[in-house]
Amino acid sequence: MRSDDDLPHVRPVNGDRTSIARRGWLRAAAAFTAAWAAGLDAPQASANDLVLGQAAPPLALRALDGRTLRTTDLIGDVVLVTFWATWCDPCRQELPILSAFASQYAARGLRVLGFSLDGRGHLAQVRAMASHLSFPVGLLGSAWAGGYGRIWRIPVSFVIDRAGILRYDGWQARRPAWTQARLERVVVPLLAR
Repeated sequence: MRSDDDLPHVRPVNGDRTSIARRGWLRAAAAFTAAWAAGLDAPQASANDLVLGQAAPPLALRALDGRTLRTTDLIGDVVLVTFWATWCDPCRQELPILSAFASQYAARGLRVLGFSLDGRGHLAQVRAMASHLSFPVGLLGSAWAGGYGRIWRIPVSFVIDRAGILRYDGWQARRPAWTQARLERVVVPLLAR
């Protein structure tokens, strides 16, 4: 049987093992309460719930410059949401194409939101890449992206029309990285509406 002395992270305070057990129990109860209050005990949304032609799940981007951009606030614009990472070679090839496309069609109502899957430890690399992009970028902060499910493959993108309807589901794409030709085929017609 292990004693508290065998555990390096547990130190008796004035020999009072009861206070150690109580603090551990209180920490566990506080963590459970915080998770419950945050809704973390609720089932995670699934990407299988995405349906083309129906309302797109809402997303909020906390951009590196501090702004918060919500897809629900961008009704009236065509919104392209992309998930990427600094260590992803296809992403690094796609981002300049998306940036040029975003600049070219911004006046026609195109908004691109870039969610990086990089952790805070790679913020400098994310900032360096974002400095060359014409659209806002922020850290996703988790592998879960609300109604878009768990982001397990990158790059992956979604397109929302001016009415907030999902028109492109990147999970269904055989080749997930955007090309200029595919952007023109998928996004440009939505800008004409």
